[in-house]
Amino acid sequence: MTKAETVVETRIEGPLAFVAFNRPHKRNAVNDATVEALRRFFGDVPQGVRAVVLSGNGGHFSAGLDLSEQVRRQPHQVMRHSRHWHAVMDHIRFGGIPVVAALNGAVMGGGLEIAACCHVRVAEHGAQFRMPEGQRGIFVGGGATVHLSAIIGADRLTEMMLTGRTLTAEEAHRIGIAHYLEPAGGALAKARELALRVAENSGTVNALVIQSIARIAKMSADGGLFAESLAAALSQAGPDAEEGLNAFLEKRKPRFS
Repeated sequence: MTKAETVVETRIEGPLAFVAFNRPHKRNAVNDATVEALRRFFGDVPQGVRAVVLSGNGGHFSAGLDLSEQVRRQPHQVMRHSRHWHAVMDHIRFGGIPVVAALNGAVMGGGLEIAACCHVRVAEHGAQFRMPEGQRGIFVGGGATVHLSAIIGADRLTEMMLTGRTLTAEEAHRIGIAHYLEPAGGALAKARELALRVAENSGTVNALVIQSIARIAKMSADGGLFAESLAAALSQAGPDAEEGLNAFLEKRKPRFS
């Protein structure tokens, strides 16, 4: 496979992995090969990687699903395709490694669904957010009804899909799609800065945060509090808690394994 055919580029820099959509001629529209590349990477993140930065090459994060592959699919094929997306999104969301998204240009449809599965999201001025499926005669299938609605609410997602309106980066930041808002061209640098900060945390606690909080949010209060207690107990089952607490008492930076 040549570089031009590499739909997702990856590189490792110390504790960070950089994963970039690489179909700039299609505004990084997500085809089946892209989903498969995400599955391979996030299903088996290389040893030593403590955080991932996800971005898009060529000025756009992702304009969404590559609709050229969808036109002739039968309903059972669409359902299988959707369920495969869900499985891959679970690798990103619950894989235990924090993922920081750098959002620029088009962040639309399936691209926004992928972004919603990332744990920290950085948008830059000029980015545009949209769920256009309703205007294409199709329903979302990449997890928006669960993952994006958990961020912005079912009511707002309904309005976005019905009207197909485009949100600015400022609007996306205001309603929680983005946690950080940076000047144009600044999302990737900020995402790298945040990923390095996250990578310094205890890997055990990072994994517990990723695995626990989203699930606890869907539990009953009693069940959630019990799960929280279990996560707290697990966090202190290894050496990281001792190192973190001693570092605090000794007024130094912790050195987690």
